[in-house]
Amino acid sequence: MSDDQTAPSPGPSASAPDAITFEQIRERAYELWERNHRPEGFEIEFWLLAERELRKERARRTAKEGPAASEPPSQ
Repeated sequence: MSDDQTAPSPGPSASAPDAITFEQIRERAYELWERNHRPEGFEIEFWLLAERELRKERARRTAKEGPAASEPPSQ
């Protein structure tokens, strides 16, 4: 294998159950692009912003669930 070839990436089943998907990022980036009056030439910026927002939301949600999510409900 030469240096310019990359190994195949794992499929969707190999990702973590709470991983952010390509589709989620694409949808968020499109929403951001539309809210900003559809400017041309900012695809990468909107993609990165969408990914950053989704990661922060996921981190906040995980922090809220925290240890309480792993404890069994009290009876």
